[in-house]
Amino acid sequence: MTVTIYGIKNCDTMKKARGWLDGRGTAYRFHDYKAEGIDRARLERWCAELGWETVLNRQGMTFRNLPDAEKQDLTTEKAIALMLKQPSMIKRPVLEAGGKLLVGFKPELYEAEFGA
Repeated sequence: MTVTIYGIKNCDTMKKARGWLDGRGTAYRFHDYKAEGIDRARLERWCAELGWETVLNRQGMTFRNLPDAEKQDLTTEKAIALMLKQPSMIKRPVLEAGGKLLVGFKPELYEAEFGA
């Protein structure tokens, strides 16, 4: 199974998720948004599958520091444009594994996906 984890290298949640995968010997590719960006097609697919509300990190400082006008009346297209411009607005991590998509890190979800 091909596993790719998307996020930002220094994010604490990313460190926990990568540590969990490493601790169980799960091979994965790490895609760093800051170094590699994110392509529109992938982001559109994530939003279509999970909803932009799940993918957009509204709790982070990048989003909270936006002018109010940019945060209001969000639509799928507007949310995708914000995330493309500032990939740190994408919730972390996003994990693609065997056709499944997991957002955020919860050990019990990873456990269900990868086993002990």
